[in-house]
Amino acid sequence: MTHASHNKPGQFAVQTDAPAEEVDLAKLFGVLWRGKIWISLCGILALVIGFYYAFFIAIPYYTANAAVALESRQEQVVDIESVVSGLPGDQVAINTELEVLRSRRLIGKVTADLNLENDPEFNSVLRQESWFSLGRLAGFVRETVLGQEAQPEVRSAQAVTDAVVDAVLAAVSVSNVRQSYVFRISVVTEDAEKSADIANKLAELYIEDQIALKFEKTVQATEWLTERVAELQIELETAENQLKDFSSNTDLISPEGLIALNRQLKDLRERRTDLTASNRAADNRLSALQAALTSEDVAQMIAAANSPELDRLGSSDNASRPSDAFRSTYGAILTRAELEKSRLQAQLDAVEMSIREISNSIGTQSDELVQLQQLQREAEASRLIYEFFLGRLKETSVQQGLQQAESRVLSYAVVPIAPSAPRKPIVLLLSLLLGLLFGSALILLREFSQNTFRVAEDLEAKTGYAVIGQIPVIPSRSRKKLLTYLRNKPNSAAAEAIRNLRTSLLLANLDTPPKVIMSTSSIPGEGKTTQSIALAQNLAGLGKKVLLIEGDIRRRVMNDYFDIPEKQGFLSVMLGEVALDQALTHLPDVGIDVLLGEKSQTNAADIFSSDRFAGFINGLRSDYDYIIIDTPPVLAVTDARIIGRWVDTTIFTVKWDSTSHRQVLDALKSFEQVNVKIAGLVLGQISARGMKRYGYGDSYGAYQSYYQS
Repeated sequence: MTHASHNKPGQFAVQTDAPAEEVDLAKLFGVLWRGKIWISLCGILALVIGFYYAFFIAIPYYTANAAVALESRQEQVVDIESVVSGLPGDQVAINTELEVLRSRRLIGKVTADLNLENDPEFNSVLRQESWFSLGRLAGFVRETVLGQEAQPEVRSAQAVTDAVVDAVLAAVSVSNVRQSYVFRISVVTEDAEKSADIANKLAELYIEDQIALKFEKTVQATEWLTERVAELQIELETAENQLKDFSSNTDLISPEGLIALNRQLKDLRERRTDLTASNRAADNRLSALQAALTSEDVAQMIAAANSPELDRLGSSDNASRPSDAFRSTYGAILTRAELEKSRLQAQLDAVEMSIREISNSIGTQSDELVQLQQLQREAEASRLIYEFFLGRLKETSVQQGLQQAESRVLSYAVVPIAPSAPRKPIVLLLSLLLGLLFGSALILLREFSQNTFRVAEDLEAKTGYAVIGQIPVIPSRSRKKLLTYLRNKPNSAAAEAIRNLRTSLLLANLDTPPKVIMSTSSIPGEGKTTQSIALAQNLAGLGKKVLLIEGDIRRRVMNDYFDIPEKQGFLSVMLGEVALDQALTHLPDVGIDVLLGEKSQTNAADIFSSDRFAGFINGLRSDYDYIIIDTPPVLAVTDARIIGRWVDTTIFTVKWDSTSHRQVLDALKSFEQVNVKIAGLVLGQISARGMKRYGYGDSYGAYQSYYQS
């Protein structure tokens, strides 16, 4: 009995929580390369489908193109061109015209002119539904399943017209050629001539619509101008009558007369200033004269009178009191002063009266002049507006019937020779690409969704154990013919695979070669029994004494390989009911001894756990070179985990493309928990056809074809 850990150099522990792997492009390419046949088949199938669709099913569509050029003119304000002339040519105007070309009103005219309501392509009412259409299928379901009688669909004439216009709109596309004023009208229908007719009719109706719109605008402008001119004429006549009435009822002679009055008023004011000064001087002289007369002072009187005559009289009298002559002369001077004062006051009063009269006259005439000028301006403005609108009315009236469109047809659509859709080369290319992509997706989905082992590298990478053997499916029709096949075909791939397994097993430990070998698997049906028998035969071929023990005493399938009569076997030996020699069966053709299992009520696990079984195995070591124990699957029962404690090594068989990753990992983990040594893994029942089908034929096929089957 040997206890050894499997974590020696060259082996790795089972990793249950491996980190997420990065995308390996080389591996991805390898997967696609291995599935190249299926990918190619998908591509070819899609290409055939695309070919059939493009040439036999798809409805051909024809595209016709017409071009319309926009005549850009700068709009002129207060000019008749603003009414009848055209577009400014900016992007807003271009976008507006695009929408006009795509408008339902214009498309409705095209539909009516070309009688498209009677065309089944645009009027779905006139189309006959195929048996596979949704409408037919829905009606069939209603009648047969629901028992409802199909009612004919009733649609109004307007609804039919709207549907036809929608269909025509869907067939028409309008675009602006970059950096130009050119609009391209494209129409796609099932008929070449129909496409050209619709494109040309739409271009023509667009031009006609512009002219009609201009004519309508001109008529509207003429009507408005006519009404406006009549209103302005009345306003002008009213303003002129008001001016005439005001002129006849006013005292204002002219603006020049008002200017003369202002000049006269200025002169009078200057005269009043002079008279006021003179009147004040006369008043002061009169006051001085009267004061001197009251004082009877000759000198004061002479000074106040300022008269040479009075000065002479005063000198001749030479007295303190004035003489009669002096008094008489002084009285005359005083009288003259009083008269001068009265005269000046009268003149001042007259000037004041004149100033008041002229000022009143100027104020009155100024107000009247302002009103007169206002009336004159209003009359002149009314006259100018009336003349302007009258001129516009005459120009607009002349322009009726002379309108020109802002666009012109640059090129008419020609009848297309070849259909524009479907584009058969592109359909074929896309079909091929889609087929290849679909095939690649299927291959990748199959590859990354598979949970089994197909190649030794994946098995080693997933478990951490080395694969010491890869055994193909042995082409024997029954289990009894297995040994016959291996004897008769020693150079077959299966026989060589068993030899490789033997070599790997024996060379795994040259110092202490294993003598007791356990063969097991995760679940039943993985080929461990076939492998045990083939390995025993191969070891016997080396001249070694080999014992094959059937450790799976529950199923006991080993007798299906040999013609051995019913006899006591392994359990009888363990219970001491029979000697080992009596229970053994020697197969001379194979050269091995076989100890079969037998049915028993005793628990197998209890037997394998006993010291008697351990002693039994140790006793056999001296009698045989190699002892091979075929045990039950480790996930089914615990027998293999118990037997594994008494053997030298264990070979673990994994069925190709059958056993899941979780089953293998759980089985190996169960051995690790009891510290059972695993010499290596065997990938068994490999299908050569399956390897080729999965794309591994390039690597496994060379190995397979080297040997004669």
